[in-house]
Amino acid sequence: MSDLPDGPLVSTAWLAEHLGDPQVRVVDMRGKVLPPTDPKPHYFARPEDYAAGHIPGAVYIDWTRDIVDLDDPVPAQVAPPAKIAALFGGLGIGDDTIVVAYDDWFSMYAGRLLWVLRYYGHENARILNGGLVAWQAEGRPMSAEVPSFASAVFTPRPQLALRRTADQILAAIGSDTLLIDARNDREYHGEESRAVRGGHIPGAVNVFYQSLLSADDHTYAAPEELRERFAAAGVDLGAIGEREVVTYCNGGVSATPAALAVELATGRRAALYDGSWNEWGNDESRPLER
Repeated sequence: MSDLPDGPLVSTAWLAEHLGDPQVRVVDMRGKVLPPTDPKPHYFARPEDYAAGHIPGAVYIDWTRDIVDLDDPVPAQVAPPAKIAALFGGLGIGDDTIVVAYDDWFSMYAGRLLWVLRYYGHENARILNGGLVAWQAEGRPMSAEVPSFASAVFTPRPQLALRRTADQILAAIGSDTLLIDARNDREYHGEESRAVRGGHIPGAVNVFYQSLLSADDHTYAAPEELRERFAAAGVDLGAIGEREVVTYCNGGVSATPAALAVELATGRRAALYDGSWNEWGNDESRPLER
């Protein structure tokens, strides 16, 4: 589609103009994460909210089950290729489909879907800037109708450069890799933890993901403002050069807004440590700092 914007975002106005376009598939990714201090489980989907009302034509994906490897002992790891192909194909998302994802919580669930699509080589994927918060604030239409689409062929093509393993992170400690911890400062300093151990990966810099988006309408700050917010957290994006950038959180979900903020501010993509603290914090062999 000739007017598909470059970069990871589309505006509410762009999506409104393309609702009903057969090449565009809208995906509702709404979910919930409980605080670290609450009893587990912490991760939930919200299909009931989708059923009550969603952007017209949107399908729903459960971030806790549909796009994860349920056989992996580490929670929320990316699903294997066959599962991804079946999921997207069944939703009518083919190799040429434009996917626009949204949620109502700082785009972190939508960001996770964008990362999964990119990881499997699908570049025609975008996030609705501001998500459902901005959409509804503008009085745009909602629907309770559940659409159905003819199946399509989705071809997974893993892009390994976008994903980091624990061993790769361990090997990068002490190097010039810029490691960004997107959790809140209490988790970063080990005062709260979803894992048996609290703290952060040695050398990681804390940039809380919510600090990079508007608290009012959940849109991303402008690139210059993003660079200023990173600088306030101790990250000079103007001086990173060719340094590798990797973001992490607890399960590779809230780390995606931080990764996209890096991309918006620099034009370069960050990789994601998929296991994040759910893996690192539960592995006694891995070093940590507080």
